[in-house]
Amino acid sequence: QPVIAAKEPFPVELEAGKTYGWCSCGHSQRQPFCDGAHKKAAPGLSPLRFSPARSGPAWLCGCKRTRTPP
Repeated sequence: QPVIAAKEPFPVELEAGKTYGWCSCGHSQRQPFCDGAHKKAAPGLSPLRFSPARSGPAWLCGCKRTRTPP
């Protein structure tokens, strides 16, 4: 079960075509991105990898319970 990293989404700047790993466990110290903390804290969870089609600002889920991650 993921932990809530924040009750609000994280504002980020994304680069088109770059691959990101969204933290799905809530334990990362680099929210909203994965830092590998799930390997010890939540081994059953793994980051969601995604590549945005467009560069620019985005809001990524902080509660880890969205139906439409990241």
